[in-house]
Amino acid sequence: MRPTPESGEDDSPHASGPTAERLHRLRHRPALLVAATALLTLVLLGGVLHIGAGNEASDAGGLFDEAKSDAALPWPGEGQAAVLVEGFGERGDLGAHGPGRPVPIASVTKVMTAYVILRNHPLHGSEAGPAITVDQRAADESFSGAESTVEIRRGQQLSQRRLLELMLIPSGNNIARLLARWDAGSQEAFVARMNRVADDLGMDRTTYTGASGAESTTTSTAADQLKLARQVMRDKVFRSIVSQPDTTSAAASGALVNTNDLLATPGVIGIKTGSSTPAGGALMWAVTVPDRRGEKHLALGVVLHQRTETSPQEGLKAAFDTSRALVEEVRGQVAATDPATAAATSSGSR
Repeated sequence: MRPTPESGEDDSPHASGPTAERLHRLRHRPALLVAATALLTLVLLGGVLHIGAGNEASDAGGLFDEAKSDAALPWPGEGQAAVLVEGFGERGDLGAHGPGRPVPIASVTKVMTAYVILRNHPLHGSEAGPAITVDQRAADESFSGAESTVEIRRGQQLSQRRLLELMLIPSGNNIARLLARWDAGSQEAFVARMNRVADDLGMDRTTYTGASGAESTTTSTAADQLKLARQVMRDKVFRSIVSQPDTTSAAASGALVNTNDLLATPGVIGIKTGSSTPAGGALMWAVTVPDRRGEKHLALGVVLHQRTETSPQEGLKAAFDTSRALVEEVRGQVAATDPATAAATSSGSR
């Protein structure tokens, strides 16, 4: 807001009764007013900039630059997004953009489902994990035409790792609910575990109401999901699964293709798509990018709530397009950055 000049006394020659000394002071008042106005403007602008920096809706920009700027990354024109690059300390947090309110996240929910399963039942290396029996409910849900499911048959024995693949790659909702029942006895009990883990990770604006993301009541923010992305990508088994372009069907011949088209972009190694009418298009992504010295860094991003007024397919396409633009800009910024210089600048600015 531009400050209006303060209204002073009339210093014109028609003023009544001033002394010569007072006239002298009054004639110099305009210069004083200009200086005071300029100072007040700087103070007010500084306050606005300071407030904006703490506002999630406007906290956007590249920390490889000295100052944040909305132009530093090609943020989406709608919805919300958040990006970070590991290995640069505070300067690697490239910020969050868009409204910080929780929105439906669709099948991005399955990232938390996988995280909880792997926390409770860790896998190492090429381990397949315990065999899990397909129940009648999961088999019946295979043929639902209203959601994303994967065909499996009652009584099949499928390993934990195999089911994680079927949940994360072709995005089987019935697989997510089967894993939830296996882990906690019921989906409801499993959801309680999901929310406890979210609290532990500081995901204060996240609420899970199902294991698959089919429920529009499961909501989160890009900034919260970025916290999860950072944790879950430390699990090598999860990391290897989400980077697979496909997996084999459990009930028929042929391959089930990964729903994440961003994997075709060089360096991208995951993570998970989501799309529905309430959620629009959503994508959690990970890409390895080299810095100026050739050292590789993991860059993570989340894009939510794209094209919600259109079809889920259009929303997902918008999420892919936005994510590709972000990936390329991050790649360019990291390639131009020396991590030692960035770390020194970061520590010196605290």
